[in-house]
Amino acid sequence: MNILPNDVLEESAACLRIMAHPVRLRIVDILMQGDLAVHEISELCGMKPNQICEHLRLMQTSGLLTSKREGRSVHYRIVSPRLPSLLKCICENCKPSE
Repeated sequence: MNILPNDVLEESAACLRIMAHPVRLRIVDILMQGDLAVHEISELCGMKPNQICEHLRLMQTSGLLTSKREGRSVHYRIVSPRLPSLLKCICENCKPSE
């Protein structure tokens, strides 16, 4: 029998807890297109920048994203190789029922 080790399961569960929010999934979907500034992400999400910053901060603290200051803007990008695969899995397996 081939079962996953506990540390892998715990790490996966922690990632899923962080990503278990539709806004964070939307942010990942947006950032898969490339690095963007907070104001660009907030416009694409239809939310205020301060609301987006809270989500970005949580994802960055968890090691899923990184940021870089460019002048007055902060640009975010995905650093976790799990996130694109997670979004792909969602797209393939969680389509709305017809």
